[in-house]
This record gives sequence, C-alpha cells and structure tokens, in this order.
Amino acid sequence: MTKGLFITGTDTGVGKTYIATGLVTALRLRGVNVGVMKPAETGCSMRSGKLIPRDALRLIKAAGVRDSLALVNPYRFRKPLAPFVAAEWERKKVNMGKIINAYQTLLTRHDFMIVEGAGGIMVPLSEDATYLDLAKALDIPVMIVARPGLGTINHTLLTVSALREKKIIVAGIVINYADGRKTGLAEKTNPAVMKIISGVEILGIITYRSKKFMMIADYL
Repeated sequence: MTKGLFITGTDTGVGKTYIATGLVTALRLRGVNVGVMKPAETGCSMRSGKLIPRDALRLIKAAGVRDSLALVNPYRFRKPLAPFVAAEWERKKVNMGKIINAYQTLLTRHDFMIVEGAGGIMVPLSEDATYLDLAKALDIPVMIVARPGLGTINHTLLTVSALREKKIIVAGIVINYADGRKTGLAEKTNPAVMKIISGVEILGIITYRSKKFMMIADYL
C-alpha cells in the first residue's frame, strides 16, 4: 500500500466525495488508520457566521478522525466556483505551501491518506497552481472518477494524458453512476474502450447507490 491516494474527477458532479467516503469506509473495515483531506472546498453554506464544507465533513465522518477542520480543509469559500476564482471573489489567495504542510501533519497521524480534489485535475487552486500541481507535490497516485455515459472517453483520456505528462502514477479509473439513469450503449461499451486506449485499469463500476468499495480497496 502506498502512503496515500489523490481522488480527482473528469468533471464536477461525478461523485468524487461518494467514492472517497466509500473507499475510506472500506479501508477502515480493513483496519487501516486512514486520514482524509479536502484541500479546498467551494460552494460552502453559511451557518452561525461560519462556512460549512459539506464534503470535508462527510470525509471526516467516514474516517472517524478527530483532526481539526483547519487541517482537513485548509480553504473554504462560499461561491460555487473553482478555488482560485472563489478566492479572488473574496479577495483571498490559496497558498499551496499551507496545503502541503497540512497534508504532512496529517500523514504523521495516519498510515494512509485520502485526498479529494475539486472538479477535474486542471481546476486552478491559484493563479499559478492547479490540482495537477498539487497531486505532483504530494507525490501520491491519482485515481480518476469518471462518468459512465457519452463524452466520458474524451474527458478521461485527457485526464490520464495530463497526469502522465507530469509523470504522476495513475492508480486507476472508477466509473460512477451518480444518478439512476438507464444504461445505454455508450455506458456498456465505454469501460472497455477506456481501458484499451489508456492502458489504465478500471478499478470498479459503481452503480447508483452501490456500496461495493472493497474491490477498489484491493488495488491499494
């Protein structure tokens, strides 16, 4: 097992948090001391004058950790935009060093880390850094969460290409049915095509509301 896994998506709304929390739960059932991190979360709701990062809190609950929110989720913003844009809107900046330091601290407390990005791998964290740069800096493999339907081949292959260009290990692809939409010809043929063209293993196909995450944990 490596020291961690970075989870990215081919797009926003592909179910990264659902996959991340499911994987965290599976690892805990295996007896792994797993830590979690959501470096930046946008679209946070406001409650009692504080921003509430829903995805980060779901990760914390799944992992059962007592790490501070400041470590698990160093940056949170109200506008549902890319972190760089949301930060600019609030006249703030995301500092990559702060995220890396938080990760290193969490790594001293846990045997394995699950780090969840936001949107796709090229989403900007700051003016001069994307999630691709962060994944490279953390030096952990990346797992891609992809949609099952039409268009996913293009998005997935572009993501794989960007990661390989940075010499980042691609741990595999998980195809997630984020809704109960009926399966068509594209959904039936896409997994095999993506594997053949990219050479990346399909770690699992998670049907709508499925909880079969142990098979993914087997690859770590």
